[in-house]
Amino acid sequence: MKSVKNLGRQTFAVLALSSLAMAVSAAVSVEEAAKLQTTLTPMGAERAGNAEGTIPEWTGGLPTDAAPVSENGFFSDPFADDQKLFTVTADNVAQYADQISPGQLAMFARYPETYRMHVYPSRRSNTVPDEVFAAVARNAVNTKTVEGGNGLENFDTAYPFPIPQNGVEAVWNHITRYRGGSFSRTIAQATPQANGSNTMVVFKDEFTFATALTDYSAQTNPNLMFYFTQRVLSPSRLAGDVLLVHEFINQVKEPRLAWIYNAGQRRVRRAPQVAYDGPAFGSDGTRTSDNYDFYNGAPDRYNWKLVGKREMLIPYNNYKIGSPDIKYDEIIQAGHINQDLVRYEKHRVWEVEATLKEGQRHVYAKRHFFINEDNWQVAALDHYDGRGGLWRVAEAIALQRYDEKIPSYAVETLYDLQNGRYVALGMTNEERENYDTDFEASSADYTPNALRASGIR
Repeated sequence: MKSVKNLGRQTFAVLALSSLAMAVSAAVSVEEAAKLQTTLTPMGAERAGNAEGTIPEWTGGLPTDAAPVSENGFFSDPFADDQKLFTVTADNVAQYADQISPGQLAMFARYPETYRMHVYPSRRSNTVPDEVFAAVARNAVNTKTVEGGNGLENFDTAYPFPIPQNGVEAVWNHITRYRGGSFSRTIAQATPQANGSNTMVVFKDEFTFATALTDYSAQTNPNLMFYFTQRVLSPSRLAGDVLLVHEFINQVKEPRLAWIYNAGQRRVRRAPQVAYDGPAFGSDGTRTSDNYDFYNGAPDRYNWKLVGKREMLIPYNNYKIGSPDIKYDEIIQAGHINQDLVRYEKHRVWEVEATLKEGQRHVYAKRHFFINEDNWQVAALDHYDGRGGLWRVAEAIALQRYDEKIPSYAVETLYDLQNGRYVALGMTNEERENYDTDFEASSADYTPNALRASGIR
């Protein structure tokens, strides 16, 4: 379990502080942070269930042996015996409108015959390793934003603000959430036309947080967050192209560095467009660069408002759609993925509204976030154009990688309400392996020279 092994040294800023300095820079008081051991979970969610009993108490999440895991990393469903409670359709959606996002309501309106939500008992399966919980407790009293919310100070491992005071703090929890220290994965992406026709693109991703590098040094670059590469394996016309990203915590101070290796030209070039609303690598124009992982990069172009919490129906515990028994052509349909394969549950979410700052530019004038309280992962996200119209709707088809205690998802979706296209990213069903969390890399593996070597067809 390399992802856990490296956590002891996984600190993104200098933590050699006196007790006085720690108190001065505290995000919340020691008394407030103590709630993480009582009324709140160690991640800041409400520990208790709701009054109706439709959301249960958090009791620690799934254990690592919750169900069998295959040799190539595919998960059995710990909740396979659960019976469906009800189905939301276009005919009865008004009954559940207060539990559904504007984007989800728009999907019912656009696809009334096929878009539906099968709702199951709520299971609070999310958890992370104890070492991460300990880091979150330290963050609660140490971490603060700097430079108008664009960077972090005294940040350790993941989840800097378990008790957020504003919108940008809540979004930082998503950006920095725990995904394991280092991993590689082979995933598929579909970008169907409105009629459902598509060409599957298969990527090999490698992702390493700075402190999980085999040659990590706190002095090298304390602003570095992680390295990331994405190599196209198929189709043949794109095979060999590679994206390399150096991601920083404060990207206003130190902008993201990105390079693309073009296999046809056999050359590496800088890719400053891989940020904000630049076209996303390999997505056929279906999403922006900061749509990857629902939201990534610097928060400086938006004003962030923490609206509060609400109960909502969101995708949760989606082991069925991630099964190797399900083929890609069973998932991908015209308009949206096969909703009969998606499990929804009622959970509490943080609601955050991001509106474009005056003088800034972005194709999305507003973004409306719904963030899972148990793991700080975006559950649903609505995007509005410059005229105020709802444009794109995202959902995280979530699951818990229980063997390593890593919150994750089986599919990442982004639907375009205007042209009927969408992107479904992260599928592993037909690949030989799922995630490899024993993957190790050094900083030398994430250089432009290494990019040339990895991109040769």
